[in-house]
Amino acid sequence: MKLDILAFGAHPDDVELGCGATLAKEIAAGKKVGIIDLTRGELGTRGTAETRDQESEAASRILGASIRLNMEFADGFFINDKHHQLEIIKIIRTYQPEIVLCNAIKDRHIDHGKGSQLVSDACFLSGLLKIDTKFDEDDDTWQDPWRPKQVYHYIQWQPIEPDFVVDVSEFMDKKLDAVMAYKTQFYDPKSKAPETPISSKNFTESITYRAKDLGRLVGVAYGEGFTVERYPVVNSLFDIK
Repeated sequence: MKLDILAFGAHPDDVELGCGATLAKEIAAGKKVGIIDLTRGELGTRGTAETRDQESEAASRILGASIRLNMEFADGFFINDKHHQLEIIKIIRTYQPEIVLCNAIKDRHIDHGKGSQLVSDACFLSGLLKIDTKFDEDDDTWQDPWRPKQVYHYIQWQPIEPDFVVDVSEFMDKKLDAVMAYKTQFYDPKSKAPETPISSKNFTESITYRAKDLGRLVGVAYGEGFTVERYPVVNSLFDIK
């Protein structure tokens, strides 16, 4: 299956929080979207790897993603090396996305910056002819090189200044539904689990007010912001809205 967009997150729920409304908007427009989680979030204070698996499946159904895979890298301990890059390259060459979305370039959680750079590096390497990969070692077919046209980074905990903002005004409800599918992770006044930075009522409310603030910058109700690695080409000044 060829995908239009492939969104990567270091942990299940990163994609929903960072760009869930953007993905919902593109899916509604007929684009094929996939989500790749690098880890199962097994080091998370609340919930378990198994509950995160269930929650990510529920969130994917809400968003309407075509596929969702988990790389099962070690939460907290994966690194940006040849082994991990090759595993990501196999995924990129399999689904041949035009656009890749990935973690914030820097953030509070160390996996976010690591995951961001890992995926970015793999996107470049995936286009090199002399790197040989097979999706499955039992497969006789060698993969063709593929490099996405653009790699964009969504914004997470840190208030990074965006290079562009997507109007997601009509898709915030779907984003919030997908985020709250992670029932073990976010605010629940009845929960007896230890509190974390993302389990507070303040954090849950921040999902909406940060989207409102990004929307304010571009004159819409809600927005999601992204940073770019290289500037997109426009044919006319009138392509910029």
